[in-house]
Amino acid sequence: MSEEDVRGDGGLEARLEEQETFEPPAEFVEQANVTDESIYEQFEQEWPECWERAADFLEWEQAYDEVLVEDDAPTYQWFTGGKLNASYNCLDRHVEDGRGDAVAIEWEGELGEQRTYTYAELLAEVNEFAAALRELGVEEDDVVTMYMPMVPELPIAMLACARIGAPHSVVFAGFSADALATRMNSSDSEYLVTCDGYYRRGDALEHLSKANEGLTDVEHETSTVVVDRLGDDVEHDLGADQYDYDELVAAHEGETVEPVTRDAEDMLFLMYTSGTTGKPKGVKHTTAGYLAYTAWTSHAVLDLEPEDTYWCSADIGWITGHSYIVYGPLALGTTTVMYEGTPDYPDKDRFWEIVDDYDVDVFYTAPTAIRAFMKWGAEYPEKHDLSSLRLLGTVGEPINPRAWKWYYKHIGDEQCPIVDTWWQTETGGHIITTLPGVCDMKPGAAGPGLPGIDVRVVDAAGEEVDAGEAGYLSIDKPWPSMLRTLYRNDERFIEEYWTEYSDPEADEWVYFPEDGAKIDDDGYITVLGRVDDVINVSGHRLGTMEVESAIVGTQGVAEAAVVGGDHEIKGEAVYAYVIPEDGYEGGDELEDEIVDNVVDAIGPIAKPEEVVFTPELPKTRSGKIMRRLLEDIASGNELGNTSTLRNPEVVEDIQRQVQGE
Repeated sequence: MSEEDVRGDGGLEARLEEQETFEPPAEFVEQANVTDESIYEQFEQEWPECWERAADFLEWEQAYDEVLVEDDAPTYQWFTGGKLNASYNCLDRHVEDGRGDAVAIEWEGELGEQRTYTYAELLAEVNEFAAALRELGVEEDDVVTMYMPMVPELPIAMLACARIGAPHSVVFAGFSADALATRMNSSDSEYLVTCDGYYRRGDALEHLSKANEGLTDVEHETSTVVVDRLGDDVEHDLGADQYDYDELVAAHEGETVEPVTRDAEDMLFLMYTSGTTGKPKGVKHTTAGYLAYTAWTSHAVLDLEPEDTYWCSADIGWITGHSYIVYGPLALGTTTVMYEGTPDYPDKDRFWEIVDDYDVDVFYTAPTAIRAFMKWGAEYPEKHDLSSLRLLGTVGEPINPRAWKWYYKHIGDEQCPIVDTWWQTETGGHIITTLPGVCDMKPGAAGPGLPGIDVRVVDAAGEEVDAGEAGYLSIDKPWPSMLRTLYRNDERFIEEYWTEYSDPEADEWVYFPEDGAKIDDDGYITVLGRVDDVINVSGHRLGTMEVESAIVGTQGVAEAAVVGGDHEIKGEAVYAYVIPEDGYEGGDELEDEIVDNVVDAIGPIAKPEEVVFTPELPKTRSGKIMRRLLEDIASGNELGNTSTLRNPEVVEDIQRQVQGE
């Protein structure tokens, strides 16, 4: 079918454009892990005992006494009295069940290298590295920091730490040396696992010098393990108290380490996330609740079975990689795919080549990536056989309806349900999404809260809003994978998450995730973005996500970012930065269509003050749009730090265009 036919009146594209609700294919429902519509009612009636279903996905050394203890709310405790080990649950039990030859990790490097780990092989190397860590002095409850790209040694190190009861703290490899030092100082971490470098777009990038720079600002003595990723491409020298990973593992070849028995509420890992004060927050996740919930959601939402080959394209440096590359899939005995590189190297079909080569069953990626795929064109996925796919997912930010429908058609061939998942580092796992074997899908709306999750959309007073109105997300009941506190800062934990709608005197605690949202008559929630991603135009609060969705709904627009800029009369005005699709030019005609779409969808109050066409938007290395810089440009302010961007040059280009240079 030609592109003209697809876009023609009455064509497939037109039909998809008009369709607002999609049913899961009958073939998918027949095999889905969860198909009983009454599950929502069951979880509500049986709460909190309903979460025993999640606990049943784990093997316990000692059974838990209570599902939930609320005595010290909002520091809730889950599965108290229970004892287990996360590494054992992700590895040993599968081997003991006769699945040692099943593939645990399929890894592909950016240069095309491939490494396969069976569960038996992964268990062996985890044991060897756990023995090495112990020899270096790592003891139970010591925090081990990891500063690594997407190489297999990262999940190996995580599972080795879990095996010996040492919490891990993974720092995204794209973060600065200062970010590494800040996190190691905050956690008093004396141990670092890093690497000499990695590859990006075919180039070898040196990484160890950045790690060493960070270590100079760590306020205590440290020991460092270095993985040799680059071989002869980049020479590196080890300093004092630095050890070669391969040599350590070889020195402990064949050794086994008995999994350390951990209490259900013992810390499994720390993950630092940005805070409103600028100082990173150490989010504490514990062993049982987190592992049970990620296993259950991997089963119920991602529909994973042990026989599946599953690929989440996130980086393990983020919570998505922790929950849905490592712990959730491996707890279920699934094959999880890891890819080191970018989606467009050596060409824009790299992702689809991987799906084709590994016969991926379930694919989970970010809307940012999907918008890039749209911009590049459908000819790239069309080069490959994607028929192995049965379920698609999105994560990281809301997805607009147009991108959703492109993903559904061109990647899923209209045969794969899409789970649009909303959750946070702090929630540990999925919170709002459809169950793919139960629910219809509505492009742009993530879905209802999962069974057992009491999500509401409320106004400033905490009262639930009417259908169609915008408000704020709140979660009125605890859930197993929730953060327990902020590391060594219980006061900030309560202040950041529990003060907006809670009533401590009445012992009523409501979690506030700081996101705006709308809810429809069916209870489907559309997430509008962070509360601070709101533009106040003449007293009217507009969610940036709402405006962006209207803009991206315009034919010829690939991606858009909307910010508020200073305005003499309105206080704030809407400024839109737009990337045209290939084959389209930014000009008056496209600008008029964009403005008309925004006015039609939201109203004249949302009409953009200015539409700026640009080939790129400033993005962090994780793919998030840096709206703060766009706000500075719109308001004529001095630009802040651009060093964390993967494309800092685009900021000056946009600035020159806005200033009319």
